[in-house]
Amino acid sequence: MSEVSFKMPESPDTLLTREQVALALTACGFQTKKSTLATKAVRGGGPVYRLFGKRPLYRWADALEWAEGKLSGPRRSTSESI
Repeated sequence: MSEVSFKMPESPDTLLTREQVALALTACGFQTKKSTLATKAVRGGGPVYRLFGKRPLYRWADALEWAEGKLSGPRRSTSESI
């Protein structure tokens, strides 16, 4: 990712670019690449987004909810079933 000045969103309604979403999710422990978000926008399975002209914008709360939804339940052992 390019060097971009980034500040974590304070409001859940903040609109972020793909690069900003990837940086914010990674900062929260959900390692995500801008290219992954772009691929998911084409194939499906990613967070919802809106278009501003041709530019995709993601609401921070939607992106974080998507990432948290990918977490498994708590486990005590690797032998526990999914």
